[in-house]
Amino acid sequence: MSHVVTLSGVTKKFGGLVALDDVSLGFPEGRFIAVMGPSGSGKSTLIQCAAALDLPTSGSVVIGGVDVSTLNETRRTELRRSRVGFVFQSYNLLPAITVEENLTLSLRLAGRRPDRAWIAELVERVGLKDRLRHRPAELSGGQQQRAAIVRALAGRPDVVFADEPTGALDLRSAAQVLDLLRSLVDDLGQTVVMVTHDPAAAARAHDCLVMADGKLVDVMPAPTAQALATRLTQLASGGVR
Repeated sequence: MSHVVTLSGVTKKFGGLVALDDVSLGFPEGRFIAVMGPSGSGKSTLIQCAAALDLPTSGSVVIGGVDVSTLNETRRTELRRSRVGFVFQSYNLLPAITVEENLTLSLRLAGRRPDRAWIAELVERVGLKDRLRHRPAELSGGQQQRAAIVRALAGRPDVVFADEPTGALDLRSAAQVLDLLRSLVDDLGQTVVMVTHDPAAAARAHDCLVMADGKLVDVMPAPTAQALATRLTQLASGGVR
């Protein structure tokens, strides 16, 4: 199976703190992967290194066949803009411009011409066709997050990293966003990696990576919310790693 991102022996230290401890894994193409773990388990640091937002202390991160550690900051920024999409809990839409302008802003900053047909297809899929002229504040939280997902996909990235994408949403809007992320993977072959604290959200993924003490301790295929909740409770109480 082809991997869009590969981590080999990745360790990340902050002073004397080991946030990631010799982690090796790959994110397969066309899969929805959830990442869970107790607080301080290293899941956020894992995503920062996998997305080339930070460099590991040792080991390698390869995105699209390129070893991130061989690039300077300018080249890493170019790599992220061309190969990586991001969805955040706080949406990060610019309030002073329209939704339509937000969708293509990253591409324009990178000097790339937006693929209007592709963006129109995404907008139709997420149900925002009649909201493009609005400002973000005129949209609901769920609509803003769907706009953020379109923005992340506008440049056809190899992988989209979603950091707690449903954390600020009500249950109905959260379910709609999760349905959308899963359909993007199943229908369009997109790769999505989602950090979440919610077992029910993680259960929508094909596989769940479970972190503890900076290590990858489990890979759970077709996870259920109950199985994930049980595993996290076990880890939080100092159970089997």
